[in-house]
Amino acid sequence: MYAGRVSLRIGIFNNKGGVGKTTYTYHVAHVLAGMGKNILLVDADPQCNLSAYCLADKSIEQAWSPSGNSLFKNIERVHESIGDIYDRRPSVASEEYEGIWIVPGDPMLSDFEDVLADTWNRAKGGSSADIRKQTAIHRYINAAEEKIDSDVTFIDMGPNLGPLNRTILTACDYFIVPVAPDLFSIRGTQNLGNKLVSWRSEWDQVKGASQAVDIDLPSGRPVFLGYVRQQHNMRSNEDGMTRGWAMFGNRLEAAIQQNIVEKLEPLGQVQHWSDDGWDLGGIPNLHSLVPYSQEARKPIFDCTARDGLRGAHQSKARETRELYEPMAETLVGLL
Repeated sequence: MYAGRVSLRIGIFNNKGGVGKTTYTYHVAHVLAGMGKNILLVDADPQCNLSAYCLADKSIEQAWSPSGNSLFKNIERVHESIGDIYDRRPSVASEEYEGIWIVPGDPMLSDFEDVLADTWNRAKGGSSADIRKQTAIHRYINAAEEKIDSDVTFIDMGPNLGPLNRTILTACDYFIVPVAPDLFSIRGTQNLGNKLVSWRSEWDQVKGASQAVDIDLPSGRPVFLGYVRQQHNMRSNEDGMTRGWAMFGNRLEAAIQQNIVEKLEPLGQVQHWSDDGWDLGGIPNLHSLVPYSQEARKPIFDCTARDGLRGAHQSKARETRELYEPMAETLVGLL
């Protein structure tokens, strides 16, 4: 963690889309809040899926207004080169759940990504104005964490390896990679490990060149916590997955080890667990339960008949809490 900050900051990231990052983030956050932790959610994906999961359309529109509190609105003056960050208070994520706040996403983050790309080389050369742009999101999240006294901050990131995610991961203490047991997730780990090594090297260059004593620079050394298996189809066999899905699912650990762990280990950016593995747990394909959860804006495990569930769906929904609780307890252990 960085000086003056006590919140644990975790990026939820995979450069492959469709692996359930937002659903995972939303549910683990609610379990942790149920344990009495203050949780800050940051929607750093221009698609704003996490914001839509938490907030009504009217609230999102307010967050995008001139005085709004979306992630982009808080760094807009930096984007426009007319000032520094705002420190507007995050939104309450839900009136029904205490202890969860959200910094809403904003499609305009895509424009800020262009600024991050344009200013990167100058930041590596030590330009204070451009380093201020590269650290704007980090510095705003610091302010948001202080306002709500957060214990854990989750940053939901878009599925790419662009400048926006580079600057966000640079600002994280840890990161978790949700993966689907398929060929594309396995392939994606190759790109991810190499990029993280490159980003670490380049951020070290930024820090070495910076002469600005008034800019809070993140360490740029996010630690890999592990991966979460998402969206596999269940069967009552030893692996718990259909044969086709298990074929790739059983290759995930080796791919993670080779493509991420072995790349980041020499840099000191790997968390070691007692079981010597990095499998943080699995979430099966929850099929139609997810749309009910999204419509109700509440976790699957709290959805009931009033939210449209019928028959066996109700008991299956309640049981999903048991999938997320061990993962939440693992994160509490880091605190």
